[in-house]
Amino acid sequence: MTINIPRRKLEIWADYLLDHSMGGIQPEDVVMVKGEPITWPLMSILQNKIFAAGAIADIYLVPPDNFRGRVWGASIARHGTTEQIQRVPGWHHDRYQAMNKYIEILGSEQPELVANLPEETGKALVRADEPFKNIRLAKNWVLTLFPTQAFADIEGMSLAEYTDIIVSASTVNPKLLEQAEEPIYELLERGRSVRVVTRHPGEDRTLELTMDIAGRYAVKCTGRRNFPDGEVFTSPDANSVQGEIFVDLPVFYDGVTIRGIYLKCSDGVITGYTADDGFDTLRNIIETDAGSHRLGEVALGMNNGIQTALKHPLFVEKVGGTFHIAIGSSYPESYVREPNSESGQREIERMIAAGICNKSAQHVDIVADFRPGGCGQAVFIDDIRLALQDNLWIIP
Repeated sequence: MTINIPRRKLEIWADYLLDHSMGGIQPEDVVMVKGEPITWPLMSILQNKIFAAGAIADIYLVPPDNFRGRVWGASIARHGTTEQIQRVPGWHHDRYQAMNKYIEILGSEQPELVANLPEETGKALVRADEPFKNIRLAKNWVLTLFPTQAFADIEGMSLAEYTDIIVSASTVNPKLLEQAEEPIYELLERGRSVRVVTRHPGEDRTLELTMDIAGRYAVKCTGRRNFPDGEVFTSPDANSVQGEIFVDLPVFYDGVTIRGIYLKCSDGVITGYTADDGFDTLRNIIETDAGSHRLGEVALGMNNGIQTALKHPLFVEKVGGTFHIAIGSSYPESYVREPNSESGQREIERMIAAGICNKSAQHVDIVADFRPGGCGQAVFIDDIRLALQDNLWIIP
């Protein structure tokens, strides 16, 4: 089942992606637009606008059994072998290298097709996609989410209600986030440490997680990489993460909802973990590689225009008054100003070797709610305890 989104709104949405997120389209651009066939209404508008600008649109239609268009879909993980997964065709690499801008439209017709893959081949599939993930991240890229019946079902909503939330948030001028995020951005940019306090409801005890962010660069997110957007993030010294945390908001990953996650970290390594729901999927994420046993991001959700905490990571992590960390890879731009330069790459490699910057095939955001009724108790940047005003993080 699909819903008819007014063309005017699709045009506004596409213009924000191309003009704001991509910085405009030039004739020399090769823009990969990737998504499942069910997202075609938005893909089609984007394609038309890219060709009209004199550029090339590389339309990458993703099979429904392929989570976010990885190098392989679920079929090879269920019926093939690890050796087969490693035999990635050379043309696939060439296709990714040829594009210089990348738009991924999330939204699935049958997310259950990618759920509960065999452990060994499922991990191999994630590892095989890592080189292509790195190519994407080195380009000018943006992610957005298209409403589908399957994702509405996951949220327990009608398609009309779900579509209204997605489209409304995706057609608001992203420049409105600039002013709201600036104070938190400046504080995080000069901060030296983060301390987050949460409550474990099942054990009725208070948990603390600390990390070092001294010398890290903060990033203010206003629709350049995610659309809609609304977060301020940085990556910690991965060696420094210490303590425990509970996150209560559910996150949808690989066709499975993970809820009620507890992590324990010692000297930067995740040494214990549980989940109220989706534990096997959480285990597969953490056990993917050495880097997936560490954290790569710390961030504050800053979009108080998104009131409903949807399970999709693109939305739940943006909700004003939330806090999230990421299991897995760090963001190089949090460590050096120009991570794609030769000197920047050398410095990142040095930090990876030292364990400061984390490298992993995974990057999975998990989110704690600090609004009334959530598990979140307090967030400190250095000695400053942040406050909430109208579901927006502020400096008191």
